[in-house]
Amino acid sequence: MDPSQPYQIYPFNSIKFNPSRIPTMQMVPEHVYARTENAERKYCLNDFDRLITLGTGTFGRVFLVKRRGTNNYYAMKAMKKTEVVRLKQVEHINSEKEIISKVHHPFIVNMFCTFQDVKYLYMIMEYIIGGELFLHLRRAGNFPPPQARFYAAEVILALEYLHSLDIVYRDLKPENILIDQTGHIKITDFGFAKKVESRTWTLCGTPEYLAPEIIQSKGHGKAVDWWALGILIYEMLLGYPPFYDESPFGIYDKILQGVIMFPPYIDRVAKDLIERLLTEDITKRLGNLVGEAQDVKQHRWFKDINWQALYNKEIIPPFIPKCHAVNDTSNFERYPEPSPEEFITTESDVDTYRDLFLNF
Repeated sequence: MDPSQPYQIYPFNSIKFNPSRIPTMQMVPEHVYARTENAERKYCLNDFDRLITLGTGTFGRVFLVKRRGTNNYYAMKAMKKTEVVRLKQVEHINSEKEIISKVHHPFIVNMFCTFQDVKYLYMIMEYIIGGELFLHLRRAGNFPPPQARFYAAEVILALEYLHSLDIVYRDLKPENILIDQTGHIKITDFGFAKKVESRTWTLCGTPEYLAPEIIQSKGHGKAVDWWALGILIYEMLLGYPPFYDESPFGIYDKILQGVIMFPPYIDRVAKDLIERLLTEDITKRLGNLVGEAQDVKQHRWFKDINWQALYNKEIIPPFIPKCHAVNDTSNFERYPEPSPEEFITTESDVDTYRDLFLNF
């Protein structure tokens, strides 16, 4: 997207989805994103042409790739084994693969296949052409309430689905929410997701989005996702998170103090929702009560949401990213590309860690 162009906002209401509002282009049909378990053969790196880097992380990066012999484009997450092991992320990576291969929801990214070679682990995901919600939020400064409400509502449906499977997501933030070509969200990056029937004690997540019980090592469960939703709504409406400091420990201190500042232009209904989500006492936190996700959906801030129509993608999204082709990357930031030798393996290379990733 050209940052100099006006930010394209559509009015939000409950009318039916209108395909004529969506840019015309050839998109990969959803049925091609088969699970590895259902694939007829195992894929490898030579089945894909690596095109451009879409994002980078601590132990790998995400590329746009094209499956050879087709016009199908995917996002390939490549994770360097030595770094995964060094940073003690083996359990998280194996859990991510296990979870993402089993979940299927309109607002969660789909996986095509996984494989590995001597150096890297690979996850081939559907390519979400609209890029990160984070980028669009930074370009806009903040979102109008109808736009923030729309994204929050779709996130709620995804969290409700994950929690029904006893999966805690644990990494909700604008960087992990993608916008597809029609303007709907897709949650990605399940590296911190975990199947939790009661509580877990792992310290993980992004500092600004951590719930107090994670910081205090009290043990945590699904309630942390509802806390993170409160942070997300606040950041979408104001353009910055409620608890911020230059150091992680400063952020943790502010989270534990629990003082939330609201500018006067935030309406009282939105403020009430955020405060009820950002409640330190998990026995009183909205979403973690008897009604679970239903309590959040029934809050007055969402009173105009038709939840079934939203799930069916029958609501016109408030913003549709500008995309000109199936392989358009204008909604992603630019990164230096790795050297071609980085992904070349030879017969002399030894796969020291293959036994740690048998399911890849």
